Order: sequence, then structure tokens, then C-alpha cells
Amino acid sequence: MDNSLQQLLDERGVLLADGATGTNLFAAGLQTGDAPELWNIDHPDRIADLHRSFVEAGSDIILTNSFGGTHYRLALHNASDRVNELNIAAAHLAREQADKAPKKVLVAGSMGPTGEILEPNGTVSIAQAQAAFAEQAHALAKGGVDILWIETISSAEEIEAAVLGASEAGLPIVYTVSIDTNGRTMMGLTPADTLKISTGLNAHITAIGSNCGVGASEVVAAVCNLKTAAKDLTNQPALVAKANCGIPDYVDGEIVYSGTPELMASYATLCADAGARIIGGCCGTTPTHVAAMRHSIDQWTAGSASPDISRIVENLGELSQGARAQMNGDLSVAGGSATGRGSRRSKRSGKSS
Repeated sequence: MDNSLQQLLDERGVLLADGATGTNLFAAGLQTGDAPELWNIDHPDRIADLHRSFVEAGSDIILTNSFGGTHYRLALHNASDRVNELNIAAAHLAREQADKAPKKVLVAGSMGPTGEILEPNGTVSIAQAQAAFAEQAHALAKGGVDILWIETISSAEEIEAAVLGASEAGLPIVYTVSIDTNGRTMMGLTPADTLKISTGLNAHITAIGSNCGVGASEVVAAVCNLKTAAKDLTNQPALVAKANCGIPDYVDGEIVYSGTPELMASYATLCADAGARIIGGCCGTTPTHVAAMRHSIDQWTAGSASPDISRIVENLGELSQGARAQMNGDLSVAGGSATGRGSRRSKRSGKSS
């Protein structure tokens, strides 16, 4: 495998990913309930503009507009037969903007959850979900992506299906989970659980981490907990942080995220100190936030101690009891059903869309 992601990590040390897709497309006219993926054909100029804005803000990695690009998700918009068309178009649009950059910028093919509940609690088998992810992965690879980037996953079964499906395309793989339920995913997985799953799959995973969730502080804690869990691994994946831009709130009928560029710049530094080597933003993160993160990463120097609870809270806000407990080495605090499976997460409002 020609692992361009690993090569760039080796060259630059810490990489800056992009910000939100969904929330930025809403500002460009996307309506609630619309499929962003259809804009790859209907409004390619607006998608290209968004990619260009993140490249100009300093991103080293930009994600394609293909989060809901499996046939399961596209079926909600009567487009289940357009997987190849929409994913190839998504890859082409990002590739074109990355190739115009004055530095090397990688294109990551975004792959979100199917929206289905997998067996044994649901009706979709791991094999069926794997086939859907493989179909999307092959289309993204055909369109020219460098990486396959699986994001906002919540269950062990869907991690397995997505990683094995993506591996069929022969590209470097990244996967991130959403820690949003007291230090765990919606389906009960801790950061350490997600790392353990990766070691049991017959696939080369370059990086794992956390995205979306309930705020920047929880993602930094997740990275700290992943680093602790990975300390004894012979082949440690790079760690990824892609947090929401603060906390969402409804203002005049719209979702507004509380994170300022200054907060996201602080978050970027804390992530780097925690051990993250790929840092970006999720829901609510604009090019302005990404530019502030670029400056923060460029000023960062290795060697600072990993942030403790007090430093995270002081800079980014409160942590859940579960995240605190995990940072203190206590995995007994429940955050969800550890045996529950499946994922209905959509995150149409943010990056993961």
C-alpha cells in the first residue's frame, strides 16, 4: 500500500484536517432534510468553494462531501442507485481543490454510518453493511481520494463492517467514533473499546480517534484515554481529534455553536499535547476556526505534558463523569449499554454530513 497519510505524518508531525460540512452548507443554502451528497451534482460550485476555503485556511486534509454516501442513506432521498455517481463526484470536487494547493493536501473519503441497526439487534447483517461500505469505498477510490475516513460510528459491529468494507479498496483507513454519552459512544463503547476493536480486524488502520460528540473537552479526554490504552501496542495508530466547535444551542430557530476561534485554537494545542497527530473540527467549525487552529498548531512544540482534567476544564469546559473516571483509570462508570449495538446517528447538522 502506498500510504500517503503515513508519509505526510512522518513529514509534518501533526496534520490539520478541515472543519464542518453540513453546518457550512446550511449557510450556503442547504435545507434541513436535504442530502448534502446531491449537491455534488446539483451545486458542485458550492462544494468546491467549501473545500477551497478549508485549503486556504491551512488544512492538510480535506474530507469529501460523502458522509451519507452508502446506498442505505441515499435511499432516504430516492438515490440508492447513485452511489457511484455521487461518491465519484464528491472525490473529484475535493481532489481538484487539493491539487491546486501550494502544498500537498490529502483528500479523505468521508464514510458515515449506514443509519441502520446491525444484527443481532437489527435486521442488517455485518456482511450486508460491509458490502455497502465497500461499494462506497470503491467509488471514492475511483474518484481519486488518498484515504478512506470512516466517521461518527457508535457500535462495534458497524466499526467492523465499515473497516472491512473500506479495506477492499486498498487505501489507508482512518476511523473515528462519536463519544457523546458520558464518556462513551451512544452504543456504550469507551475509547479503549474502540482501540481494542481495531486490533482484532484484519485490516491496516493508520489512525483512529474521536469526532463530533458533545464538545471539544470530551474529544480531548477521549484522545488522552486512547493514548493510555495504546501505550502497550507494538504498532500504534496515529490518534485523531475532530471535535464539534463548542456546544450547540438554538438561537432564533437556528443551531449555533458556542466555540470561538480562540477556543478551537486552544483545543488544537491541547489535542497535540494529548497525543493527537491529526486535528480538525466537526459540527460548527468554519474556515475561520480552522485558520486559528492552523496558527495554533504551527506555534506548538512537542514536549508539554498531556493535559489533565483541570487543564481541559479550564480551557474548554466541563467533562462528563464518565470521561473523568476514564482519565483516572476507572472504567466502571456507565455511559450507555456496553452490549447495545447499532447506530442511528446522522449528524446532518455538522461536518459528518
